[in-house]
Amino acid sequence: MDYTREVEELVTTVIREGGSDLHISAGRYPAIRVAGQLIFLVKRQVLSNQDVLGVLKVLLSDEKKFSTFMDNQELDFSYDFHGQARLRGNAYMQKGAFGIALRLIPKVRSIEELKLPPVLETFARKKQGFFLAVGPVGQGKSTTLAAMIELINTERAEHIVTIEDPIEYLFEPKRSMIDQREVGIDTRDFHTALKAVFRQDVNVIMIGEMRDPETIATAVTAAETGHLVLSTLHTNNASQTIDRIIDAFPPGQQDQIRAQLSTSLLAIFSQRLIPRITGGLIPAYELLVNNNAVSNLIRERRTHEIDVVIETGFESGMIDMNRSLLELVRLGEISIENAYLNSFNPKALERLL
Repeated sequence: MDYTREVEELVTTVIREGGSDLHISAGRYPAIRVAGQLIFLVKRQVLSNQDVLGVLKVLLSDEKKFSTFMDNQELDFSYDFHGQARLRGNAYMQKGAFGIALRLIPKVRSIEELKLPPVLETFARKKQGFFLAVGPVGQGKSTTLAAMIELINTERAEHIVTIEDPIEYLFEPKRSMIDQREVGIDTRDFHTALKAVFRQDVNVIMIGEMRDPETIATAVTAAETGHLVLSTLHTNNASQTIDRIIDAFPPGQQDQIRAQLSTSLLAIFSQRLIPRITGGLIPAYELLVNNNAVSNLIRERRTHEIDVVIETGFESGMIDMNRSLLELVRLGEISIENAYLNSFNPKALERLL
């Protein structure tokens, strides 16, 4: 098999069909995900273990990275497709067979183009504070942060540093200076890179993912000391996000992180990508804005009350997920069934409908 040609044809298929993901696994047909649905490419041949390794060598184009995968049996990487598209990849093993999952990274789009709420522009224009985009894997968190970074890049002269594993969106410097650092290539790990930014005259920091207490603590400190910090967490909603951050620390440190978070947090934006009736995906979202009431709830260990604050906080700029879903139903964008499937509180949504 010509593995270079195989990669070309598979990636071209994803782009042509408007897909988001490509799955290549030994013993199965290749598959692509389009508008949330997995489609097997049954007209192509089932790949062997050797075929998957051949494809991976083309994707990595680096013998050292390939050796790292063979040693660790899993690897995150990125792949540039002739400057036309970029893909984020993960190579892994399952039941002794090799597999590759690739996510197509589209061009950086604006907040308006992504149909995200305009209030996100307000947070991108802040000089200091901590902004989190949260939600399950594949719900557009990185895309949202990229849109915010691009707004900053377009509007003002700042030094922006991104710390990613791997680098996803590539930014072209406009008014800002942008340094993009990839874990494992440009830096040892997130925490090491994040500590270094204090010596790099940085204004804006984007952290691809906060994976450990050290990274979280340094990120919060950076937000307190004059930096705008943007990051993601794999959590469902705002209240769960705050609990997850605090629970990452030993009991003796939790009061301190509560106090820091209560003052440095700007907002938590939780989003879901939902199939549109007309095809494609559209975001529904929840937004927690940190005001005096929210700050007090964080400090006083009353995060369980935050959901109610969001539901009643429209005048403070809060966005409730159920009301976001309801609006999409009323506009004819999504079905009632998909609204229920993505609601944090289906019973409350039923009352609204």
